[in-house]
Amino acid sequence: MILEYDGTRYYGWQRLGNDTNTNTIQGKLEEVLSKMTGEEISVIGSGRTDAGVHALGQTANFHTDCRKSCQEIRTYLSSYLPKDIFVYSVEDVPERFHSRLSASSKTYLYRIAKPDFPSVFDRKYTWQFPETLDLSSMRQAASVLIGVHDFKGFSSLKKTKKSTVREIYLLDIIELEREIQIRIRGNGFLYNMVRIIVGGLLKVGFHKKTAADIRKSLETSERYVVGPTAPPQGLTLINIEYLE
Repeated sequence: MILEYDGTRYYGWQRLGNDTNTNTIQGKLEEVLSKMTGEEISVIGSGRTDAGVHALGQTANFHTDCRKSCQEIRTYLSSYLPKDIFVYSVEDVPERFHSRLSASSKTYLYRIAKPDFPSVFDRKYTWQFPETLDLSSMRQAASVLIGVHDFKGFSSLKKTKKSTVREIYLLDIIELEREIQIRIRGNGFLYNMVRIIVGGLLKVGFHKKTAADIRKSLETSERYVVGPTAPPQGLTLINIEYLE
């Protein structure tokens, strides 16, 4: 499935453990699919977006013995899912396909409203940041993050046995008339990693941090060096790419 959602009123993508609270994207999908199939459906997402984070192109998969066609499944989902979750594509995939493990790259977009031009219509989808930003300094700091690095210092993970090395392929900072957009594409992201990168870049943008501070956090893995975690509402998962 490829779906989009407004994450404003949800606790994020992931249903935690055996919690029956379905006010998560995963929980809502599983609830509807389980009712449709008469099976206990487990939905696997390409990534676990945080509470308040949105998606335009989230990918998810599930296994079922249901004989409904992909179009019938999509129609059922459209009828019974909340209006802030929309599945716009359903297709059969090989048995071994895994939405997260099969992904080759993910792209996120973070939107920041300029201080003089906050949009009342976009307030749930942008960070209404009060400072004018030095985009040149931000771009210099962003260039430090491109490539393969240990991003432990850019994560809210306290302890993990898994690798914290990731590769960022692209990190663009784009100025529009009423907002600043930060677009980031990589082979994977740690917990809160995108929002921490944005928070650090904005610190650079109003001269509270420098590109050297960003580099130091990469080298030392010290979380406190970077800056705050940007709020969730400005972040949207744009799309997931898979190797053919």
